[in-house]
Amino acid sequence: MTFTLLFVAVLILGVMVRLWLSLRQIRHVARHRAAVPPVFAHRIGLRSHQRAADYTAARVRLGMLETVVDAAVLVGLTLLGGLQWLAVVSYGLPGGELARQMALIVAVVAVLGAVGLPFTIYRQFRLEARFGFNRMTPRLFVADLAKGVLLGAVLGLPLLAVILWLMDSAGAYWWLWVWAVWALFNLAVLWLFPTVIAPMFNKFTPLQDAELAGRIRSLAERCGFSLQGLFVMDGSKRSAHGNAYFTGFGRAKRIVFFDTLLSRLNADEVEAVLAHELGHFKHRHILKRIVMNFAVSLGFLVLLGWLAQRPWFYTGLGVEPNLVGSNSALALILFMLTMPVFTFLLTPLTSWFSRRDEFEADRYAADQTDASRLVSALVKLYDDNAATLTPDPAHSAFYDSHPPAAVRIGRLTPSHP
Repeated sequence: MTFTLLFVAVLILGVMVRLWLSLRQIRHVARHRAAVPPVFAHRIGLRSHQRAADYTAARVRLGMLETVVDAAVLVGLTLLGGLQWLAVVSYGLPGGELARQMALIVAVVAVLGAVGLPFTIYRQFRLEARFGFNRMTPRLFVADLAKGVLLGAVLGLPLLAVILWLMDSAGAYWWLWVWAVWALFNLAVLWLFPTVIAPMFNKFTPLQDAELAGRIRSLAERCGFSLQGLFVMDGSKRSAHGNAYFTGFGRAKRIVFFDTLLSRLNADEVEAVLAHELGHFKHRHILKRIVMNFAVSLGFLVLLGWLAQRPWFYTGLGVEPNLVGSNSALALILFMLTMPVFTFLLTPLTSWFSRRDEFEADRYAADQTDASRLVSALVKLYDDNAATLTPDPAHSAFYDSHPPAAVRIGRLTPSHP
């Protein structure tokens, strides 16, 4: 009962904080909708600024509804007996215990996917379309969905089988073996993503602009970045949003530009954006995040190993543990469902670290190119992606992985201390 009350209290607190922050964001953006901030007044028109404000508010309102629905589904699966019912059904299925445990996890994933699908459809075909961003057809959406499910099954089911088998067979330190498997799996996905996984969803073609390619290769060499190739991704067939990123590791690193990005930025601006991305590489941000994620996952697995042996962990969340068989699937499901509830209030910390990395990458880009080029590129990206220029400070500090536009531009201008 004590754990139940703790879970309910933390869940309610998290939902209330989310809704409070969302309302702050909507009101703050609306309050500043009538005028473009002075630092952007000569670059972004009032109509674009108001479009960004309306887009931000619409996304936040949809997020508020998702928050309430997700909380209701979580309570339904736990305290109201949904997971218990699914467990009873799965235990009655034919086959071995491992197959039944996997069936239970697949059933929960299917339920969560079914709940989230209407929001995904609405976001893509109504919200994004209303603001001119959606370019995805229903046929492409279904194809992407089918590919995603198939890829998840091909990669996820064998991994899940190994994890459940280790939880039941590897003894008291099963969590160490699971962590090793999990780490190797993630490294394998990182290695396969550029050449195998990503091409399943998008077309990648070598960058045809020889002059731009030469400038980029020169910049990469100057920054000590060895790359396998420069590629353009057909992001425009799904969305009008633009971006650039580098992917892979070791000798397989490659730089990828969205075609929508190249259509809007000039060569100087593209080079500045790439210098920012290379700043992440130079400061080892990606490597540090991988190491941190592995360390955190190890800690979580140790915690799961401890919780899985406590009957109150199950009963406090509305589930009766299996007295004659394995509870590995139940423990894994309950942990994955409830851990975000208990770690939500740590979100500002991870957001702060991310923003710190962005500032470092910006400084690196300013040193390698010209800060004014990066400023020009960022302003175009803010404008094209309808990113609000006036986020609520509390909402931004809590959630935003990138610094607010005005702060970021301010640090890149010569007048900034």
